[in-house]
Amino acid sequence: MTASQPGQQIPNVPEVDVDGAQRMIDEGAIALDVREPNEFAEGVIPGAVLIPRADVPERIGDLIPDPSTPIVVYCAGGVRSAFATRTLEELGYTGAVSLAGGFNAWGAAGKPTAGPQ
Repeated sequence: MTASQPGQQIPNVPEVDVDGAQRMIDEGAIALDVREPNEFAEGVIPGAVLIPRADVPERIGDLIPDPSTPIVVYCAGGVRSAFATRTLEELGYTGAVSLAGGFNAWGAAGKPTAGPQ
């Protein structure tokens, strides 16, 4: 499996490509970074919030209480974000999608990045 095919490990996880993710974020979706703090410190999608994947079940309700909120979930290559998106679905979140290829694909597409918030 490659980073550009994250959904193969977890069937039926909703994914969005880089352009679709940019469109969703521009329209108000929350960019949820599920990488580790040291990765987050290296750069983020502008406006993103960090909840490491292992902490999503415990912390998501405080950050995003409305389960219908659109969320673009991303990690470095798309695998952790697919797992986190599945977790969000299991918790009742209906608007979460995983960014195919993750932050690596975002950067490779020339999309804007920022320092951590």
